[in-house]
Amino acid sequence: MSPISITAHTATSCLGQGVDAHRRALREQRSGLAPCHFETVELPTWVGEVAGVDHAALPEHLRRFDCRNNRLAWLGLQQDGFADRVREAVARHGADRVGVFLGTSTSGILQTELAYRERDAATGVLPAWFRYADTHNTFSVAAFVHAAFGLQGMAMSLSSACSSSAKVFAAAARQLHAGSIDAAIVGGVDSLCLTTLYGFASLQLTSAQPCRPGDAQRDGISIGEAAAFALLERADTPAAVQLLGVGESSDAHHMSAPHPQGLGAQRAMAAALRSAGLQAGDIGYINLHGTATPANDAAEGLAVSGLFGRRVPCSSTKGATGHTLGAAGALEAVVCAIALDEAWLPGSPGTRQPDPAIEVDYLLQGRAAPGLRHALSNSFGFGGSNCSLVFGKAAP
Repeated sequence: MSPISITAHTATSCLGQGVDAHRRALREQRSGLAPCHFETVELPTWVGEVAGVDHAALPEHLRRFDCRNNRLAWLGLQQDGFADRVREAVARHGADRVGVFLGTSTSGILQTELAYRERDAATGVLPAWFRYADTHNTFSVAAFVHAAFGLQGMAMSLSSACSSSAKVFAAAARQLHAGSIDAAIVGGVDSLCLTTLYGFASLQLTSAQPCRPGDAQRDGISIGEAAAFALLERADTPAAVQLLGVGESSDAHHMSAPHPQGLGAQRAMAAALRSAGLQAGDIGYINLHGTATPANDAAEGLAVSGLFGRRVPCSSTKGATGHTLGAAGALEAVVCAIALDEAWLPGSPGTRQPDPAIEVDYLLQGRAAPGLRHALSNSFGFGGSNCSLVFGKAAP
């Protein structure tokens, strides 16, 4: 594919609001995980909760979308001047030529959980204030962002579990190359809810300690929440970082477990390299999916080592942010943009002793990388829905 410019990007997670907060945290090898005190949840686990979401009031004309997920989206959109950059793009291209492509896994399901607490005991009728279509519906966050900027072009939500907000980069790239749009807001938003926390605990996938991706003693994930966005435009628009390639695969091995040899993951990475016109040796950093479950990290390790050997430095930043599920792809795309902007490879907060069976160049500590030109980010979802993205520094 031909390069696509990333003309703006932003991230909000438990590490803070905006790119600078994430840059500082990654440099300091700092984690935002804390013991879970979310809502009424009683679980021995750690989470990455974003501060201030409940107080992020939506504008009056957008109140119909009010729920935790859309408040998190609104909070994220206000950082790094991102909303202003979108408005400038709308002024350049027109409201019908800017698309919206957002990933989420559970959308505003917390709103439904709250509504069910108030259902009529006799009839089961939900309270009058509950608006499923504008809050819990998977399309809600895309409709919200579309309305927030007064857009008239295409909009879609993509929900493929933990690959959701990586796959939106691929979906937007196809539309940009087809000429259907001139710019795209891409990203992911996922917020904490009881269904997610108790659901992953019931699958015995959550850890009672801060997660330790790639560690010999890893024992599960720490769930986080985040809102991360990027503005994509054609390559003739100046930008420091570009999207160079996308790769997708579906191994359909198991509903909740990866292919044990990482077959689908390796195919996604190989497809991303072909899309970017690059060889494995051109990649200078890999942001691993790295969830800290025994099966996921082992399978991804086989996939990465099979394609790259030990030549490419790798790390997982989920020890800092938690696994933000449908927002992970977009959040870690921003991490790659920071790495390329800063010529800095992030380490793996929380990881103590890399598993020797994972035969990759696993970074415990961050380090300078003055020649860094290309980075690859992995996002793999339940059901074998895999996506890899290649980012690069724009040519001078």
